[in-house]
Amino acid sequence: MLRRYLPYCLMLLAALLAGCATIDHSPRPALEHGAKWAIVPFLNHTDAPQAGMRAEAMADTLLRTQGIGDLVRYPAELAQDSVFEPSERKAQDEALRWAKEQGVRYALAGAVTEWRYKAGVDGEPAVGISLSIVDLQSGGVVWSAAGAKSGWSRDAVSAVAQSLMHDLLQSAGIR
Repeated sequence: MLRRYLPYCLMLLAALLAGCATIDHSPRPALEHGAKWAIVPFLNHTDAPQAGMRAEAMADTLLRTQGIGDLVRYPAELAQDSVFEPSERKAQDEALRWAKEQGVRYALAGAVTEWRYKAGVDGEPAVGISLSIVDLQSGGVVWSAAGAKSGWSRDAVSAVAQSLMHDLLQSAGIR
C-alpha cells in the first residue's frame, strides 16, 4: 500500500520544499568565455534602504563563485541608492559608459522590486529581482530575467534573495 502512494508523497514533499517562486527568463545567451564583466548599480524600487546595493553585493559574490574571475565594480561615486532620489537610472547609465571605457564586455544590471518581510504572524521574507546582461560591444541586452520568491518564517530575506539570484543567474548559463 505504501509503495502505491510513495511517488505522490515524494512529489508533494518536493513541492513543499521548493517554496513559492516565480521565474521568467529569456533564452540562454552565448557568452564569451573569459570575458571581462562589470556589475553596474542595481535600481531599488522598494522602500528598503540600500536593497539595490545588497543585491549587487550578492551578485558580485555569486558571479565570482560561478567562475567569473575578471569582474569589476563601478566607482563608488556612481552609487546613488536612495529612496528619496530617483536618479538611480542615471547612475546606472553612467556606470555602463564607465564599464565600456574600461574594456568590459558584459555588464550585469538589475533592479530590486521587493525586499521585505510580509506583514502577519509569520512574517515570511519576500524578494523580487530582475537582472539583465548587457553586451557592451553591441550595446544590447543579451539576456534578462525576473523572479520573485518568498521563504518560510524563519528564513532571512538575504537567504531568499541569494537563492533567487542564484536561480536567475543559472538560467543564463552562469554556473
